[in-house]
Amino acid sequence: MNKIYPDAGAALAGLLRNDMLIASGGFGLCGIPERLIDAIRDSGVTGLTFCSNNAGIDNEGIGKLLRTHQVKKMISSYVGENKEFERQYLAGELEVEFCPQGTLAERMRAGGAGIPGFYTKTGVGTLVAEGKETKLFDGEEYVLERGIFADLAIVKAWKADTTGNVVFRKTARNFNVPAATCGKVCVVEVEEVVQPGELDADAIHLPGVYVQRIVVGAPYDKKIEFRTVREREAV
Repeated sequence: MNKIYPDAGAALAGLLRNDMLIASGGFGLCGIPERLIDAIRDSGVTGLTFCSNNAGIDNEGIGKLLRTHQVKKMISSYVGENKEFERQYLAGELEVEFCPQGTLAERMRAGGAGIPGFYTKTGVGTLVAEGKETKLFDGEEYVLERGIFADLAIVKAWKADTTGNVVFRKTARNFNVPAATCGKVCVVEVEEVVQPGELDADAIHLPGVYVQRIVVGAPYDKKIEFRTVREREAV
């Protein structure tokens, strides 16, 4: 089975439709599937629900899809760097389901493991728990959270072999692994493809059984969310 596709558009061909749920890896601008997001934008699909830690920044990452109004709902834990996200939310143009960061990662991981729900103490007694079932375990209250089962997962990795075994680089691993596992179909965007056996078998982060399609997205322009600088000291 050939998993390598010539470009992002080809890798997503036949997978996209309106009103689908997409799980996307990344944290800010770190480890985001840039080429796949661009291809989703270019496809013109609308009414999308994105499960992602955040929506990138204005006109970067999922922020590009907010600009084109292709996203109707975000399931996220952090949205502070995206002014268009804020504007759409306050204007009632975008539905937002806020989810604590660890809970969001576990909801995706649970979906990937076929677990429909789990109990957690995170959010008990707060707005996060409103409308959700709670239960006592050993005298402590827990809230029921649902696993996430996405129609499509898009992730960004460092290297993959041709069978789909994947390695992420340092912090770019972030949400990519749980996002990848919870999709019915997983498309991975990588910087480099190698032959089977070239990756250390003990260092594989995502086994090829989870990966259906691969596209090389390199070269990349490493973007920075915001810069903090200081003036040079006088000589």
